[in-house]
Amino acid sequence: MPLPPRAFFTIQETAIRWGCSLDELAGWAAVGKLDIAMAIQPVQHGAGVMSGFVAVPVTDILGLFRNNGGDAARLAARRIRPLGQEDWIWLSGPADPIEVSLDDLLIMSDDVHQFETYHDVLRRSSGTGAPNRYDWEGLFAMLIRRVHFEGVPATQAELIAIAQEWFAENSPNGEVPDERTLRRRLGPIWRSLQGDA
Repeated sequence: MPLPPRAFFTIQETAIRWGCSLDELAGWAAVGKLDIAMAIQPVQHGAGVMSGFVAVPVTDILGLFRNNGGDAARLAARRIRPLGQEDWIWLSGPADPIEVSLDDLLIMSDDVHQFETYHDVLRRSSGTGAPNRYDWEGLFAMLIRRVHFEGVPATQAELIAIAQEWFAENSPNGEVPDERTLRRRLGPIWRSLQGDA
């Protein structure tokens, strides 16, 4: 049984997936085309407590998107909005505001897929061959980030398992290439990552 689809994408993954800049994502969010979200720990609000995924007003943290954060590694969000609601909630307690960094920011999968469908984002130019059955570019982008942040997997089998998991989570129907195809596509990358070893 395949794993369920992803719940969210980081803004960096979304920018790679769509071939756009973080500034462009921020602009689209600022004019209401999509929500930039983050997960928050419990926050006192009136007589109740809020926690979980909330939308963050991009205009309040726009400096994070310039030069991948530039001098501002963290900014304060003084407003949040529970996903699915329209009104912003002002944070005015002693623990406020909420500190936000680029790594905290997400776009929920439903928003990503809805945006892609509405704006025809993943449409490829028609070439001479048949369309790719699998999103190899998306896989390669994820592997580059993974190697950069977590290092090279210990074995080729681990690299293939990571690829299988990514396809199961990201392909529209959970379809995963067979292991032979993965070895053929990832073999040269694996050998290159091994260097002279």
